[in-house]
Amino acid sequence: MKANAASGMAVEDNCKLKFLELKKRTYRFIIFRIDGQQVVVEKLGNPRETYDDFTASLPADECRYAVFDFDFTTNENCQKSKIFFIAWSPDSSRVRMKMVYASSKDRFKRELDGIQVELQATDPSEMSFDIIKSRAL
Repeated sequence: MKANAASGMAVEDNCKLKFLELKKRTYRFIIFRIDGQQVVVEKLGNPRETYDDFTASLPADECRYAVFDFDFTTNENCQKSKIFFIAWSPDSSRVRMKMVYASSKDRFKRELDGIQVELQATDPSEMSFDIIKSRAL
């Protein structure tokens, strides 16, 4: 576990290990939360789970980091996938929580090598399936 000098936040090694497994398609998504002074894995989504399963796993009033392996077909009919990093910071979450997640985000994201698209969402409409698909293409 390494401490983040900028925010004092540590990243549990398991976060990086599970992310490497997601890149090998072992998981569809991973939800991370800050627990005390470290980022930990909260939930792993199996490869058969959908984007709706993923969004339903995010708490309505607490911040989270998440990665989602999005499969899509391009306009040229090619099968592709992109790994999204989503910073979930709902309007209804506590101000202190939003500040901690915002100040630790870039450092945590750097630990996950292979993120292709980043999305910040404060409300489910900001990370709808259509928005994800448009950002992937």
